[in-house]
Amino acid sequence: MNPAAPPPIVSGILLLDKPSGLTSNAVLGRAKRILATKKAGHTGTLDPMASGLLVLCFGEATKVSGFLLDADKAYEAEATLGVTTDSEDAEGEVIERREVPPLTRDDVESVLGSFRGPIMQVPPMHSALKYKGQRLYELARRGEEVERPARAITIHELSLTGFESPRLQLTVTCTKGTYIRSLVRDIGEALGCGAHLSALRRTLSAPFALANAHTLDELDGLDVEAARALLLPADVALAHLPGLDLDPEQATRLCQGQKLSGLAAIAPGLVRVYGDGAFLGIGETDGCGRLKAKRLLAT
Repeated sequence: MNPAAPPPIVSGILLLDKPSGLTSNAVLGRAKRILATKKAGHTGTLDPMASGLLVLCFGEATKVSGFLLDADKAYEAEATLGVTTDSEDAEGEVIERREVPPLTRDDVESVLGSFRGPIMQVPPMHSALKYKGQRLYELARRGEEVERPARAITIHELSLTGFESPRLQLTVTCTKGTYIRSLVRDIGEALGCGAHLSALRRTLSAPFALANAHTLDELDGLDVEAARALLLPADVALAHLPGLDLDPEQATRLCQGQKLSGLAAIAPGLVRVYGDGAFLGIGETDGCGRLKAKRLLAT
């Protein structure tokens, strides 16, 4: 008797609209159960309070997740002026209340201008960054606070979409590593009254948009096959990279770990590699017709 064939690998990318009140890991766990698969990860967490786009990678698609961590993000945020919290958002303990001055929209716009473009940002204590081997949030839970070095970030867009004191409605497009909680904290200080993040919704995790995401309720109503049909192929996450097609012999050699030469010269850097129409993974060219594997998928 021939041994049973191994079950097919469930691979692909799922765009999920995370509801507020759940951790990103809890949402990932539910999606794994619905898709009946184990190997999975996400490309950037959302705090439990936040909602919006969560990009989940399954199976071989987890190999491209690291290339998505550097992607720009976009958010819709609400800032509440006059109240600061220890976590810099609505889930923390109130540490100070201050009177909100009689601000005009022009006052707020003037302050926002100083936060657009490249800036330095001090990350929050309630974060997963490490200090001497410990997560900052672990220290924060013990009531400890340590000095955190400011980090360079870029705010591509910062727009005031609504203002009814004490609340500001903002849209933000930014680089990786930006803490919207800390941005709101700093805006509040610049306005002279402090602030905390009272709502957050991610609308973009480049190249993916929230408009194409599925809800947990939608997923819960599907059987395994229908849910798996929602998965996007891994290479859609890498559309910004040039594509390179190999013939069958070249594809075989690359998958065996060999470096290739004599290819058409393209700009040096990362490329999407295909063989016989199938996405093989990510390669790296030197600009002189040579190619080496960077991260290959099992095919």
